[in-house]
Amino acid sequence: MIKAIIFDFGNVISTFDNDLFIARIDAYSNFNTEELHNLIYEESGLTDLYERGEISSNELFEEISKLCNLSMPIDKFRIAYGDIFTPIPTTIDLVKKLKQKYKIALLSNTSEWDFEIGIEACEVFDLFDAVTLSHVVGVKKPGQEIYNDSLGKLGLKPEECVYIDDIKEYADKAKELGIHGIHYKSQDGLMGSLKALGIIV
Repeated sequence: MIKAIIFDFGNVISTFDNDLFIARIDAYSNFNTEELHNLIYEESGLTDLYERGEISSNELFEEISKLCNLSMPIDKFRIAYGDIFTPIPTTIDLVKKLKQKYKIALLSNTSEWDFEIGIEACEVFDLFDAVTLSHVVGVKKPGQEIYNDSLGKLGLKPEECVYIDDIKEYADKAKELGIHGIHYKSQDGLMGSLKALGIIV
């Protein structure tokens, strides 16, 4: 019997756009937006380290400032970095409906600033019975430990949980661990997958 629905955040509950961050820091650097994107997201590996909790928010700011020759105060940088999310109304509504009959959890590869500015401010955040974040656990999906953290907080067996993620590899890892993994591609597809599992919305 399914007792909990675990959601990814980015592109499931809210869309996100890293280019918003790039556009906001462009005026503080002598690099253009394409160069900034490549430096930060393709070459440096800094955001990956940040999402694993291996560097702090201050260290991220300092390293990106040096890398990109930024002359930007940290308070503006912090908002520029984390304010990149746009809620997906259909999923927001789904979370509210599912909460009436199931435990609801969040399992996200994310960072401190993304959490504080984007995730924690989401209107359904207070509905989560358990929250698992990569920068806190120190492991990103598809690492097994991050899934185990969510199951442990829920106090449930894998087969009692559903996990929804827009990245197939992460949904497949959940299946490998005995969780009912759903690869989110569309709202209609998600509703069909939930119905097939006997989940009442």
